Amino acid sequence: MNLHEYQGKEILAQHGVNVQRGVVLDDLNEIENVSKKLVEETGTDWFVVKAQIHAGGRGKGGGVKIAKSKDDLKDVVSSILGMNLITPQTSKEGKLVRKVLIAEDVYYPGESETEEFYVSILLNRKTGQNMIMYSTEGGVDIESVAEKTPELIFYEDIDPLLGILPFQARKIAFNLGLSGKSFKEMVKFISLLYKSYVSSDSSLFEINPVLKTSDNKIMAVDAKVTLDDNALFRHNDYSKWRDLKEENPVEVEARELGLNYVDLDGNVGCMVNGAGLAMATMDLIKQSGGDPANFLDVGGTADAKRVEAAFRLILKDPNVKAILVNIFGGIVRCDRVAQGIVDAYNNLKNISVPIIVRLQGTNAEIAKEIIDNCDFKVYSATEFQEAADKIQEVLY
Repeated sequence: MNLHEYQGKEILAQHGVNVQRGVVLDDLNEIENVSKKLVEETGTDWFVVKAQIHAGGRGKGGGVKIAKSKDDLKDVVSSILGMNLITPQTSKEGKLVRKVLIAEDVYYPGESETEEFYVSILLNRKTGQNMIMYSTEGGVDIESVAEKTPELIFYEDIDPLLGILPFQARKIAFNLGLSGKSFKEMVKFISLLYKSYVSSDSSLFEINPVLKTSDNKIMAVDAKVTLDDNALFRHNDYSKWRDLKEENPVEVEARELGLNYVDLDGNVGCMVNGAGLAMATMDLIKQSGGDPANFLDVGGTADAKRVEAAFRLILKDPNVKAILVNIFGGIVRCDRVAQGIVDAYNNLKNISVPIIVRLQGTNAEIAKEIIDNCDFKVYSATEFQEAADKIQEVLY
């Protein structure tokens, strides 16, 4: 589950990490009260206004702006709130900005210059350990840094049983070129950031940039956080933060129906039971010259009702040119799935794309008979290769 920046910062603040003070606003009519409160709390009338959407690169699309006075603040907020923000991480249509974060500007003048760093924590699947990835090149696309100057990116694996050890936090601060007060502040920051990551059952914490202020404080100026859905039962307070308006509507509908669905960019819709078979089916489609339009696991209890619901989801994608149903009947009965396909076709009345059906397992012979005797455009397959050949045939 992805969080907004202000939500991620709330988790950080709960664990003692230094973050900007700020207020979330979704109604321009509240700007006077909000600006007055912020000026009183921060003692400054310089603010940064940041669009709250689930996408990075907001500044490049005009979703991050500085307000240099209380009067300027209303104009800046009105220019962002309600805009359709297009960034490198959104679709070409962009995302509607429904709320903004108004935070204090911490790039204040001082005796020394500010510095920006990149720090993220995620699971290193190769080692089975948590990994802190960090760089002196903060505030820019970390992908570009990794491509052009990979030597500027450092990695530190953390044993999940031991947690982050003091020498590891010091090593990170040293590699970032810090000394004195800022060194000590970074050691503390890294330790508390790791605590936030573990305590919240997150799969990603990305802070870009981590700011060293002119008075040597270390602060999280941004926060990109992804929580592990499988652990949300332990965090009812975080579950309430889910913003369904920011998520793919088809995926939201699938979740409500109890179906495992991920939207992709291909032209062949998939309906499969079991994650392993689903991955193999997607490989099959790719090898046959097509591209998977979705990952859809109907589960081990697929019946006619679930099959029809799955068809409805797949057909919401206008790019789908064919549908491949690949079911192994262990617990589920293939004849029920076959009947579900027939019922879906008759009920939906708008299936204009060819359907390839491969049903193996319990009552597979009966299922094949149902499919072969139906009066609509469907192709029955027994083997994987046969299904692959059918995909090529209907697409080309």
